Amino acid sequence: MRLTLEELGPTFIKLGQLLSTRPDLVPPAYADELAKLQDDAPPVPVDEIRDAIRQELGAEPEELFSRFDAEPLAGASIGQAHTARLHDGTEVVVKVRRPGVVARIEEDLDILRNLAATASRRWEAARAYDLPGVAQEFAASLRRELDYLQEGRNAERFAENFAGTDVAIPRVFWDTTTSRVLTLERMAGIKIDDLPALDAADIDRQRLARRGADTVLKMIFDDRFFHADPHPGNMFVQADGTLALIDFGMVGEVDEQLQERLTDFLVGFTRGDPEELASALVRLSVGGDRVDEDALRAALVPFVALYHGRPLGEIRMGDLITQLFTLLREHHLRLPAEMAALFRVLVMAEGMGVRLDPAFDLQEALTPYAERLMRERMTLSAIVRRLAGSSIDTAQLLLDLPGGLRRLLKMLDSRGVEVHLRATELEPLMGRAERIGNRLVAGMVTAALIGGIGELVAGERRWRSWEGALLGAGVSAVSVLGGYLLLTARRRRG
Repeated sequence: MRLTLEELGPTFIKLGQLLSTRPDLVPPAYADELAKLQDDAPPVPVDEIRDAIRQELGAEPEELFSRFDAEPLAGASIGQAHTARLHDGTEVVVKVRRPGVVARIEEDLDILRNLAATASRRWEAARAYDLPGVAQEFAASLRRELDYLQEGRNAERFAENFAGTDVAIPRVFWDTTTSRVLTLERMAGIKIDDLPALDAADIDRQRLARRGADTVLKMIFDDRFFHADPHPGNMFVQADGTLALIDFGMVGEVDEQLQERLTDFLVGFTRGDPEELASALVRLSVGGDRVDEDALRAALVPFVALYHGRPLGEIRMGDLITQLFTLLREHHLRLPAEMAALFRVLVMAEGMGVRLDPAFDLQEALTPYAERLMRERMTLSAIVRRLAGSSIDTAQLLLDLPGGLRRLLKMLDSRGVEVHLRATELEPLMGRAERIGNRLVAGMVTAALIGGIGELVAGERRWRSWEGALLGAGVSAVSVLGGYLLLTARRRRG
């Protein structure tokens, strides 16, 4: 399979590399083999690079830079990098997209979409893994890598997030940057996995391991915007000990919904509850509506038993995630691209940390972030937001109920159903209808109050005394109406 992908060219090599990072989709033997795929490509002649720069920036490289090196620094299937120097003396790296690569990739992506659609029609296993969805995710990711403007914006966002820290992000020079050409400050230093060089420079590898892990965890849990490919080739240690990051074409973002589902998973895992953990995994995954939850819960029992109650230092995150991916694959659950990238980054962070320091424990570094996530889930504002969301759904259901009843009555009437009532029978029926109507109105008002309180509590501005009193009155009203609903429900059951 690997040799076939290499023969098919750049797009399929990228696809293989993507699949090597998705053990929720492919077995370990395939992932290990596909990880050997190298995104190398024959160098583009420097004259073609010069033509591309001239077309994009309107001048010769020698006019734009005081020095432009004809020998490429690095090359890949999408672009080629050359070192250069600005007129103010700043050393930079100029990335130029390969001529004709966009048309070639779009053609290949069309082929992949057609293959995925055909496989899903003819192959049951393909339907279980939603191959068209995988192809769509891959196409979106690859198109983002083709746009150097987006990579420049990513770099600036990381620079803002790490401002004032000991993590360096290269500066973007927008005057010589387009969607096809990207000019970045050159980051010099020791590769983070070059252990002899680190030791020769008297770098404390134990501290470096923790700092590298904290950098990754900050991106994921604090900034919610992370480097999705932090392999050793993209991380350098500068002479003053600063950690430098490069290559921002692949990034991930943790939105509020994804963070909430990740928290559900952490809560289920921490409690050691297979049922709660199974529900969290189904909500976290794509295609969860087709999974056999009973079988998944049964499979999670030994998984939970293996880790629950063990000291943090005895748990290797890489082993845990690998076993989790195996369970997902066996039960035809596919993680969203961002979540798969997040887990992969955690595994890479642990591997890098252990290489620097064999005693490194990612779980210890991760625990404060996970505990904070779970604490935030239990704050008043978070609870009210969840209550408000569910109340809105409930209110909408109640509002839709009369229309549904009218449609049902119309259907029954069209079939000639007749209903005969005596006056003595009508009175208790109307009494019950009135009680139900009162409860519906109270339910809708309660839902509206909870929604309003949720918006107020979630706000960040300071409160005036009369606003606090008004909020207290709102909470009291919710309590009274909620008590009324509970009381009438108990009477109804009685």
